[in-house]
Amino acid sequence: MTWRPLPDDGAEPKPLRDSLDGFARKLGAPQAGALAMVFARWDEIVGPGVAAHARPISLVQGALLVAVDQPVWATQLRYLGPRVVERIGEIAGAGVVERVEVKVEAR
Repeated sequence: MTWRPLPDDGAEPKPLRDSLDGFARKLGAPQAGALAMVFARWDEIVGPGVAAHARPISLVQGALLVAVDQPVWATQLRYLGPRVVERIGEIAGAGVVERVEVKVEAR
């Protein structure tokens, strides 16, 4: 089979970010920029003390899954959940995270 280019539909190339945002939406994730902010600024969101024991794992359909290294930090994150949602709203935009789910996972 011989390779042939696709017919030119006249459309301009799209930025990769637009493609990533569309793909993320299909998976139930927020826009790539908002997702990157949550993960990149995690220390700022929860503070360095909590960040030393907790890390975000995934963000799907408004649920941020956070792994902690000890059960006591799971309790702390559950208590801080509403504040974490509020801080993420300030940094990445309202509605990016609606709730925080926590699981204990040894590092």
